[in-house]
Amino acid sequence: MKKLEDYVITIPDFPEEGIMFRDITGILKEARGIRLAEDQLMEKLEGVEFDAIVGLESRGFLFGMPMAYQMNKPFIPIRKKGKLPRETVERTYDLEYGTATIEVHKEDVSEGEKLVLVDDLLATGGTMEAACKLVESLGGKVVKILFLLELEGLNGRAKLEGYDVESIVKYEGK
Repeated sequence: MKKLEDYVITIPDFPEEGIMFRDITGILKEARGIRLAEDQLMEKLEGVEFDAIVGLESRGFLFGMPMAYQMNKPFIPIRKKGKLPRETVERTYDLEYGTATIEVHKEDVSEGEKLVLVDDLLATGGTMEAACKLVESLGGKVVKILFLLELEGLNGRAKLEGYDVESIVKYEGK
């Protein structure tokens, strides 16, 4: 029986030399891979009281939306700036070479709402840190953060200190 990490395709030296790119499309192209990913993410929520699942564009949508469906919970998308049609709040954060801005509809997060945030990969932690601060600015409470994969060598957990963070598959390097 295959494990989830068996579905991840590793591409050496992409996008640059020395990087081991972890490609999740191997998970997505196999029904069993999708089932394993969803089941293992949802197992991390056993005993967690929460109101909604928040997914980060775009791969957080791939895993967060089916979880919300299976668990009969609302799904809240966090998107790149300029993609949401109604009134939004936004948060800008630093990237390796520049900045990025994410946003959420202002009325999608309520005061005191308990939220689980989901994304595919924890690398440097900057995007998820910005997402946490974004929903908290609207009064939401982050009760859990879930990632499918984690690159431990990039120390992204340091930016998420104080949050309950779990990853399904961890890689030592970058």
